[in-house]
Amino acid sequence: MKGIITALSLMVAAFSLSAESYVLPDRHASNHDALLANQGNAGIMVENTTKYLEEIFAEEEEPEFDIYTEGWDSKRVNCYANTKVPSRATIDVSKFSMPHPGYITSPYGYRRRFKRMHKGVDIKLNIGDTVRSAFDGRIRIINFERKGYGKYVVVRHTNDLETVYGHLSDYLVEEGQYVKAGDPIALGGNTGRSTGPHLHFETRYMGYAINPCAIFDFANQTTHTDTYTFDKNTYQDARNFSPAANTEYAKEYLKKNPNKPYVRNSSATASSGSRSSSSSYRVRKGDSLSKIASRNGTTVAKLCKLNGITTKTKLQVGQRLKVR
Repeated sequence: MKGIITALSLMVAAFSLSAESYVLPDRHASNHDALLANQGNAGIMVENTTKYLEEIFAEEEEPEFDIYTEGWDSKRVNCYANTKVPSRATIDVSKFSMPHPGYITSPYGYRRRFKRMHKGVDIKLNIGDTVRSAFDGRIRIINFERKGYGKYVVVRHTNDLETVYGHLSDYLVEEGQYVKAGDPIALGGNTGRSTGPHLHFETRYMGYAINPCAIFDFANQTTHTDTYTFDKNTYQDARNFSPAANTEYAKEYLKKNPNKPYVRNSSATASSGSRSSSSSYRVRKGDSLSKIASRNGTTVAKLCKLNGITTKTKLQVGQRLKVR
């Protein structure tokens, strides 16, 4: 018995040492520090949760264009256009990670002011905060949309869901990369159609934009249950969502994560936010000069000049191109 206790003690000590010595990947850490260091003083500080929410809602811009329906003929985004979607489906959501531990600043739902849906929730964060994959899966899309999501990532998960992460400042992954739930995939930002730093987070089933509050309990930082039942008649409904609980959680979150001054989005910040932190880009299958230019916030003409090529040059998979 004494030997068992000793063995257990050694295991606990080893685990504690491992946990204390864990560090984030160098690229993530350096990007995080650099982004925070570049933030200017805007004189905008949040004094309390109520005032912050009032400011966000008062200044809320038109909801993002739906990347699954706007430009519906896009083969790269709307891959479910001709797919028969079942009326009901049970989805395992037991192995999850919260994309970011922030509170909801803008809920899912119809925006009467703009006559269109807000097909996700906006989650509080500061520029440079870590954004994590909600479930295991593969990175399907990394892209930039100046008038909508800004820099965004779409992840195809092993449980048949897809999640969308918008208004990012930088990517920490590449298309086709496999990630586990909780892996860092991006840094929070204020790019695209955004009035302030936040994460626009969507949960999708075969193109249907599910209310994230039907799956996640953001006030308690968990899922409601281990499974979620998709239903075409109820997928837009929240589950036990309480604005009061969200407000209480917001107070706790702000105590631990004080707001940092930030520069409000403008054409200048949107332009700089559209660029990758890397000075080069590795060509992937299906890439074209226009796609590469769009992802890296530049133009085809500049790419050609930097790399000594023309618009007729054939790109090779794996080829490195200078993007700035």
